[in-house]
Amino acid sequence: MFHNPTEYYDEIALAEFTAWLYKTKKPPSFVNKLTKGTQKSINELIPEKVHRVITFAIENMVKAVLSGTRFITPHPFPAFSLEQREEKVRKVIQIYTRAASAEGAITGAGGLLMGLADFPAFLSIKMKMLFEISASYGYDVRDFKERLFMLYIFKLTFASQETRNTTIDIIENWGEYQEKFPEGLEAFDWKTFQLEYRDYMDLAKLAQLIPIIGAGVGAIANFKLSGKLAETAMQCYRGRYFDWDAVR
Repeated sequence: MFHNPTEYYDEIALAEFTAWLYKTKKPPSFVNKLTKGTQKSINELIPEKVHRVITFAIENMVKAVLSGTRFITPHPFPAFSLEQREEKVRKVIQIYTRAASAEGAITGAGGLLMGLADFPAFLSIKMKMLFEISASYGYDVRDFKERLFMLYIFKLTFASQETRNTTIDIIENWGEYQEKFPEGLEAFDWKTFQLEYRDYMDLAKLAQLIPIIGAGVGAIANFKLSGKLAETAMQCYRGRYFDWDAVR
């Protein structure tokens, strides 16, 4: 019996997506709670100046995404199969993870002052990558609701397990949720978002602020964090492709 290669690709992608969804939806473990406490302790060691930079950068990023300014909006990528779309997506990911790694190495080498510059720069790289990934899956990022969806992908990636559980519920039921959201900045709780993101990033990025070792840490941290965001984005868009109800 003849099987279309595209069907095999879809079956593998669906299996990967189902495994990811199962792993993503779980109750907070003791380790999760312990990590949260550790993050809070580290948070208190970081200079207030650093916190202000992160807060300002995240607020500006959220405003820019929701208003549709600053970021170039690529056109939806025309394709006939998921395999074609994800071939494009992987090329996008490769470009942006390498850019993030290089940027982390450069700013990490400079210690605290250049490390501060890394936060807004790294945010920008990650959001540009999300715009490109969304368009590669065929979505029009000029649509406000698609930009809002990207912020929830971001939130899902860089948050505590407890927040991930509530966020994945929103993403799974996106068709229903998006009808309830107002247009504008009030559509997204950026204050809670920036606190979660800041706490998550503190553990991964604190050593980047230390001169000499910062370059290596920055390169590795940026590569892994941007890769984690890319993986989450791929699975979220796969969920929309397969229809979430089909895997519940």
